[in-house]
Order: sequence, then structure tokens, then C-alpha cells
Amino acid sequence: MAQLPEHFFQALPKVELHCHLLGTVQRATLTEWVRRATTAAGAPIADAAIEAFYTRGDKPLGVLRVLRALEQQLMRHADDLARLVREYLAAAAADNVRHAEFFWNPTGAARDSGITYADGLAAMAGAMHEAERTHGITSRLVPAIDREGTPREALEMVQWVVAHRRGFEEVVAGIGIDYRETDRPPGLFAEAYALARRHGLKATAHAGEFGCPWHNVRTAVELLGVDRIDHGYTVVDAAREEPEAARPFIDRCTERGIVFTVVPTNSYYLRTLPRERWAAEHPIRAMPGLGIAIHPNTDDPTLHLVTPSEAWRKMHVDFGFDAAALRGFTRHGIDAAWVDEATKARWRAGFLPAFDALVAGAGAA
Repeated sequence: MAQLPEHFFQALPKVELHCHLLGTVQRATLTEWVRRATTAAGAPIADAAIEAFYTRGDKPLGVLRVLRALEQQLMRHADDLARLVREYLAAAAADNVRHAEFFWNPTGAARDSGITYADGLAAMAGAMHEAERTHGITSRLVPAIDREGTPREALEMVQWVVAHRRGFEEVVAGIGIDYRETDRPPGLFAEAYALARRHGLKATAHAGEFGCPWHNVRTAVELLGVDRIDHGYTVVDAAREEPEAARPFIDRCTERGIVFTVVPTNSYYLRTLPRERWAAEHPIRAMPGLGIAIHPNTDDPTLHLVTPSEAWRKMHVDFGFDAAALRGFTRHGIDAAWVDEATKARWRAGFLPAFDALVAGAGAA
């Protein structure tokens, strides 16, 4: 396989479908907010902890504690959310991301940060429109259920989304679910998803992320009715251990056009797989061979120390996907984006020829 040069990945037109807004926080911004929250009793987060947040070792810690610290200790104004959106979309656009869809946890914002859904939505929508005017990047906000909360809180969050849709249809196209999957299977939140679907909202769900049962992925598809899956890695385990159940499920996902938004820097596998066999044994490597449509993303870019270009490069260098496979992933991202069909057709007519030209210029066709 001819190796694609580093500049190829920077020049590649991209969509980003799996990114958490709080996981985009710049170190300077986090430090500033810690200083703002410091009192005579001390800083809410020590400098050493901030340093640790932005260190990506061989066995990295998860990032959920950083996200909770932002919600519980540091963010207090809707303008804080707008700032994160501006900084994230500016950085993504500089990396040639043309469209981004990012998660936000309204429950944590309201409960811990004192930011109402309506105020947060209005502030972020303004920043999203500003980014489109300034940087040419379009975006969608994906309000996400806090799965560490209760089903009642999840239903309440979807009710907020439904109540505030008018005027924001182009900003919020659907919902998701995130935070700790362990012991919080997706079926707990079926009522909230049913409400979203009754009101025409798209849906996605984090499932099969932390080595959790693959049945979580199946539940998300078959009970919650999601349009795409975030992570979904344990379907690979099922294909090996329960092929009689996994094969029909994968075929149904293919028939429905469900794309799995994968993350090459996922912390769980970096921690649990031996370094020397990490890339060879990572489930991402096996997913396309099983017929699973995948698309690479950053998840928490500043905390994973990764850019969209680097995420795509890892798919090539670490997992060995060639130019033809990368072209397929590009198309999957377009297909799975929560935009209208005319926009998707325009992207296909622009992104795919641009991809081909970049490959030809790199001599890797």
C-alpha cells in the first residue's frame, strides 16, 4: 500500500459527526476558567491536574472527569458555551472540516452549571451562525441524554428540545446519549427516544464503547431506533462469539444505512490492549471487513490530543486502511450527516472528486 503524505489528510474535505463540545476545551480557556473560579479557599482544579488533562500517555485516563469538572465547577454562563463553540468550530474549519455535529449535555448544564436549555441553545446557535459566516463551516448541535442521570431526567431533556425547536430546526436535528455506559444500558431511556422520534428528531447513541455488551448496540438500533451508532466496537466481539445473532444484525444495519462513528484515539482500547498489538487487535480494524460502515472522528479532540486530520491519518497509518477505504469512509460521513439530501448531493459532487484529485496528486491511486 502506497503511503499517503501527511498533507493529504489536512487537505481532505471532512465532516465531523462525533465530538463532545466540552471535550474541545482549549487549555488556555480551561486555565482561565479555573482562575476565575479560584477563591481564598484555593483553586477548584490544581495546575498539576490541568497538566494531566492534556497529557496523552500510553495508557491514558478517561476524560469524563474533565467534562464533569467543567459542568460542576467552572462553567456558569451561556456565553461560556458560546466560547467553546467558537473556538471548536474555528479550529475544525482550519483543519478543513466543512460540517461538524457536536454533543452537548443540557441536563448537566442546567443541574450543575445553572445554564438553562433555552439560554444555552440561543448562545450556541449564535456562535454556530457566526462560524458559518466567518469560516464557512456548517454545524449541528446534538443535545445528549446524560445516561448517568435518571430516565425521568432524560425525558425532561427531550421535552426541552421539543419545546424549543421552533426557529432552531437547522441547529438541532436530533438527540444522542453519552457519559458512562457501564451499568447504564440504552434501554433505560427508551421513553425519551420514543418522544424524540415522535417529533421527527434524528437519533444516535453511544453504545459498545467501554467493552460493554454488544447487546447495547443492538438495543440502540432495534429499540431506540437510532440513525447511527457512536463507537459500537463490541459488535466485533459478537461477530466472533455469537455469529448467528451478530450477522443478521450487521446486515440490518447495512440495509438501514446505519453508520458507526468510530474514534481511533478511544481511551478504552489504548488502556486495555498491549501497546505492541494495539493497532492489530483494535476492533476498528475489523469493522469494515464485517460489512459495518464506519466514519472516523475525534470525540474529545483537545483531551485526546488529536485533530480531525490526525484521526483520519491514524486510520491509514495505524489501522492500514488504503485510499479506497478512506474514500468509502468519506462517503459514509456524508451519508450519515443530519442535513438535507440536496446538501449531501452537493457534498458528494465536491468532496469525492476532491478526494480523488488528492490521491492522484499523492501518487497513491
